[in-house]
Amino acid sequence: MDKWDIRFMQLTEDVASWSSCLRRKVGAVIVRDKRVMATGYNGAPAGIESCTERGGCLRESLGIESGTRQEMCYAAHAEQNTLIQAAKYGVKIDGGTLYCTHQPCAICAKLIINAGIKRVVYKEGYPDAFSMELFTEAGTAVEKFEL
Repeated sequence: MDKWDIRFMQLTEDVASWSSCLRRKVGAVIVRDKRVMATGYNGAPAGIESCTERGGCLRESLGIESGTRQEMCYAAHAEQNTLIQAAKYGVKIDGGTLYCTHQPCAICAKLIINAGIKRVVYKEGYPDAFSMELFTEAGTAVEKFEL
């Protein structure tokens, strides 16, 4: 890892602190040519109350295990929100690097691959081995961040 990887991973931690999720705070940053193109954190879509506002986590109340049934959550994942932000504002991310506090799930992996992201750097693991298989098959470089 070089000094730029360190800087961008630090930024993912700052972005994660904006999350309204009660279970896990996740931040993501997409970079091209050492420039931040988009940021995102896990949280409810615009106009939808977050779990913080609701006073409890839907997944916890339903007993849903981490890494499963991602659709049963009010929040969109940080990676999804980062890709959506780039699309919404017409920012080119093809060929970029996605830095994330956590390993992307399989759903996010599919979106990342189709968006043309060529490299993913993450800090914390996530119980979804299938996402790593998808990245490998697609030829997307994935690196676990370690100092």
